[in-house]
Amino acid sequence: MRMKFSILFVFMLFANVMLAQDPQFSQFYSNPLYTNPAFCGSSGNYRFVLNARDQYTALQNNYKTYSASFDANIPQLGGGLGALVTSDVSGDGKLTTNTISGLYSYQIQVNKSFTMRAGIQGSFVQKSYDFSKYHFGDEIDDRYGFTKKTAENVANQQIGFPNFAVGILAYTNIFYGGFAIHNITEPNQSFYFPSSTNSQYLLPRRYTAHAGMNIYITNQRDEQERLMISPNIIYMSQRDFNQINLGFYVKKQALTTGFWFRQTSQNTDALIVLLGVKFPKFRAGYSYDITVSGARTATQGSHELSVAVEIAPKKHEKRVFKPLVCPVF
Repeated sequence: MRMKFSILFVFMLFANVMLAQDPQFSQFYSNPLYTNPAFCGSSGNYRFVLNARDQYTALQNNYKTYSASFDANIPQLGGGLGALVTSDVSGDGKLTTNTISGLYSYQIQVNKSFTMRAGIQGSFVQKSYDFSKYHFGDEIDDRYGFTKKTAENVANQQIGFPNFAVGILAYTNIFYGGFAIHNITEPNQSFYFPSSTNSQYLLPRRYTAHAGMNIYITNQRDEQERLMISPNIIYMSQRDFNQINLGFYVKKQALTTGFWFRQTSQNTDALIVLLGVKFPKFRAGYSYDITVSGARTATQGSHELSVAVEIAPKKHEKRVFKPLVCPVF
């Protein structure tokens, strides 16, 4: 969910208008805190997660997004605590967005089989760009190239602002689903007009709805031995941009595979394939976005990696915890 070409970004930046969208991850359940703050603490373990996305690899200065998170269920607080750090680099460092977030979720055990979680996220966002990496028409000398000094205004090259998100999650052993709202206050992200309330300078709210279910094909006593198919869907909307991912996971023992179709409001965007392995304390996943839109020749595909480590805490006898059971990629 971002502008696709660097030249378009340059035009918007120096036309004093910022119409960007939030970056996204294809492995949305492998980056749970980024997808929905209600996922915080949902595994019941001490969970460390790293994610990296290399988008549109055919572009010379493509988009790169990284994230790292930690979360844990804290029985004394009735839910989970977590932290999330993300970094998004567009155009070889021409625009960089760094975010640090703290998260809390509260668990409601409705009955033995049905659990709900409500989460909140507070963040500080820092955006910066390097004016020296841009070139303009008035810098061109007919004989020597880019040798002149530009008359363009530099403005602020770094801004920072708070940001907030909320989410809700509901699940049983078979069904799981949730809803999240990011950028609740729609903060101003303009380098030129940081105090303006004009909507063109604001970071639009992002709405996310996701759902899935677990279908066991075989019935071995050990759940890890069963063949499971998990169809799922995620829908995201941010101002005039809408996107839907529809697909499924297939899980057997330590191996998970997945396949999705991504449709945006503008066009059929990509097919996503995934391969992952999961062991008791470690998991890793790789996915590739196969671009099928008209931009496939210029952009090609996108790579994404995820790595996670989960460490089980000491058991607490006084409080019953119901972990979320779903594919984690």
